[in-house]
Amino acid sequence: MNTETADLDRLLNGDKPAWDRFVGRYAPVIFAAVHRRLGPSGRNDDAEDVAQDVFVRLCARDFHVLRSYDASRARITTWLTVIASSAAIDHLRRQRGYTQPLDSVPEAALAVDPVEPTRIQIPDGLLSPRQTLILDMLYTQDMDVTDAAAVLGVDPQTIRSTHHKALTKLRAHFREPGD
Repeated sequence: MNTETADLDRLLNGDKPAWDRFVGRYAPVIFAAVHRRLGPSGRNDDAEDVAQDVFVRLCARDFHVLRSYDASRARITTWLTVIASSAAIDHLRRQRGYTQPLDSVPEAALAVDPVEPTRIQIPDGLLSPRQTLILDMLYTQDMDVTDAAAVLGVDPQTIRSTHHKALTKLRAHFREPGD
């Protein structure tokens, strides 16, 4: 058992000096991870608060989060970086107002007016008969590439290639001026 594992075991058993060593050793790692996440959004002033929140999360509910650490899966610094990054992302989301639970939003506010898809008219001769057949199989009959290839007795790559060429022709034809 190495020193880190022994310190972690003592910490989880309520040893205050072990907690102090843990905080002293890993506070820079946690702060750096938080700072990296908050920096691009200009929220570096919040880094200390978020880092403090990470330590609160680690020791809350009798060290529930800290007890979930598995040394066989990652180093403690890697694991703490993930925890700290998640806390920083949560903080940014709260700052943007994404904290309202979906269940509390009235269903009427989430309703979207139904929109009937408009079927485009593909001009005759734009696509080859094979391209038209493959688009029909993939989109109208809802077949996947391997099924369409099996029905036509061709390699799946042939289906993908023909599909790509058909879409390229359609994009070129329906492109808006200035695109």
